[in-house]
Amino acid sequence: MRIIDTHCDTLYLRALHPEQAPCVTAEALRAGGVSVQTCALFAGGEGPKGHPYEKALAQLEVLERLQAEGWKTVDAPSQAQEGESAVLLSLEGGEILEDKLERVEAFRRRGARMIALTWNHENAIASPAKDGSQAGIKPFGWQVLAEMARLGMAADTSHLNERGFWDLIERHSQPPMASHSCCAALHPHFRNLTDAQIRALIERGGWIGVNFYPAFLTGGEATVADIVRHIDHIAQLGGAAYVGFGSDFDGIERTPLDCTGPQDVPRILDALRALGYPEETVRGIAGENFIAYFERLEA
Repeated sequence: MRIIDTHCDTLYLRALHPEQAPCVTAEALRAGGVSVQTCALFAGGEGPKGHPYEKALAQLEVLERLQAEGWKTVDAPSQAQEGESAVLLSLEGGEILEDKLERVEAFRRRGARMIALTWNHENAIASPAKDGSQAGIKPFGWQVLAEMARLGMAADTSHLNERGFWDLIERHSQPPMASHSCCAALHPHFRNLTDAQIRALIERGGWIGVNFYPAFLTGGEATVADIVRHIDHIAQLGGAAYVGFGSDFDGIERTPLDCTGPQDVPRILDALRALGYPEETVRGIAGENFIAYFERLEA
C-alpha cells in the first residue's frame, strides 16, 4: 500500500527551530509505511514582511542535508514506492515568491509541485481565510496560476479565503486541491471547508487532505476516530475517491492523542476498515486518490 501525506512543516521546524525535535523522521515514516511525505516550504508567520524567500532557501538547505543523509525525493506522487519513504515538495504561502513570477518556475525546478496561495496573511496573490476578506484572486495571482498550470503545479486552497476559493473553482484551468483542511459541518472554523466547497472540489476533480490538528477536528482534544469522522463526512458527500491525509505534523502544537506522528497513520486505515470501508477504498484514501488527482492535473 502506498501511503501519502500532503502536508507537514518539518523543513521549517528543522531550519528555523532546530531546538525542537520533529515528529516526522525517517524512522517514523518507515514505521508508518508512509511512501511520500509532502514537506512544505513555509513562508513563516510574519507574512510578506518576514523575508519568506530567505526562509524558503533555508528550508531547501535542510532538505539538501537530509538528502545527504539518505532521504529520497520524488517529483510526482506516482513515483511513490511501497516499502520506501520519500519527500515531495510544496510551498505554503505565496509570499515566498515575493512578487517575482519567475520564481514559480525556479521552485518547480527544485521539485515543488503545489503552492498554497496564502497562509494567514494577505499577499500579492490573494487573501487568507483568517482575515475575513471578501476579495478574490488578484491580477498577479492569475499570472502565478497560469504559470503553475503550465508547469503542472497544483493550486492549494488551504488557508485561502472563500472568494478566492470560488475564483479557482470557476476560473482556474486546473482542478484545485486542499492539502490540509477539515470539514466545517463537523466543526466550524475559518480554516475548514463548507459542504458546498467540498462538493465543488469533488465536481472539479480536485482533492482534499484531512488535517490532523485537533483545533480543526473538534476544537478540543481529538483522536483517530475524529480524523476518520472528517474523512467519512467527505466520503458521504461523494468524495471517497477525492480524500486522503494532510496531517500538518510539525506545524501544529498539538496532535490527536493516538496519532502523534507518521508511525501512527496505519491506525487511521484500520479505523476505516472497522467502519466497513472496502480495501480498495482504503487504499485510495491512503494514497492512490492523490496519485489519481495528479494524473488529472497533468492531463
